[in-house]
Amino acid sequence: MPRSFWWAGTRESSSLFLKWLVLSLLSYVITAFIVHPHWRLVLHDTLVPSLALGKDRWATIVAILGTTISPYLFFWQSSQEVEETKALSRRMVVNRSGPSHNRMVNRKIDVALGAFFSNAVMFFIILTCAETLHRAGKTDISTTKEAVEALRPLAGHSATLLYTLGLVGVGFLAIPTLTGSAAYALAEAFRWPEGLDENFTGARAFYSVVLVSTLCGIGLDFFGINPVRALFWSGVVNGVLSPFLICGILVVCADAGLMKGRRSSVLSFVLVAIAALAMFVAAVAMFVL
Repeated sequence: MPRSFWWAGTRESSSLFLKWLVLSLLSYVITAFIVHPHWRLVLHDTLVPSLALGKDRWATIVAILGTTISPYLFFWQSSQEVEETKALSRRMVVNRSGPSHNRMVNRKIDVALGAFFSNAVMFFIILTCAETLHRAGKTDISTTKEAVEALRPLAGHSATLLYTLGLVGVGFLAIPTLTGSAAYALAEAFRWPEGLDENFTGARAFYSVVLVSTLCGIGLDFFGINPVRALFWSGVVNGVLSPFLICGILVVCADAGLMKGRRSSVLSFVLVAIAALAMFVAAVAMFVL
């Protein structure tokens, strides 16, 4: 059996397992309804937010934006699309240069649904924590043990298990994505052989970055670094860097030559430009206000 088909089958099985595992995140959605928030106030504050005052609040906004529109997405998503095409044995560049209309539509639907559900879950996580932890006066969460308390209204003593399932599921998704995106970015910058469908001897530099990145992540646990704060500040860094990368992507997407006649639509261009502008404003406000 060709290695590309073995890799595609293995990845599909792993993906199915992770999809079931991360369903535990829906517990935040259920908990949000159990705690009976003031829905009219929630709707008002969601659609008509107040102006944030203070660097800490602006930093939180930047972290949320950086977590939602993170730089790793720009490298990981596109690289995985290429590898999926290669896994289908369409290895010639000439065949990959012109994706079918159906494939493009499927990718748009896939990205749109993924973005919708991920942001919906994030919304309910924020809402649940606000109605449980913040209402109880816990505004500085520094350990996962404290974060577990948000699920007590739903799971009681089983909240730890429920939280762990979600944490493990998200971790299995995040670790290869984050380490892989760093490897893809460096490989493209230095023109190294790349791809998770390549063997180690054929892409040593690429896999070395994945290995070193993973070891660095593990090492954080042995240096007493607070994981919650580390996640927060990584989101802040992502929020500061992302708009610069988005501007570069906008330039490329507007070029008919580079895009082979498949330029971004006007609506997409405008919406992404607004998002980049909002991220610039939030980043500047974090340092200035």
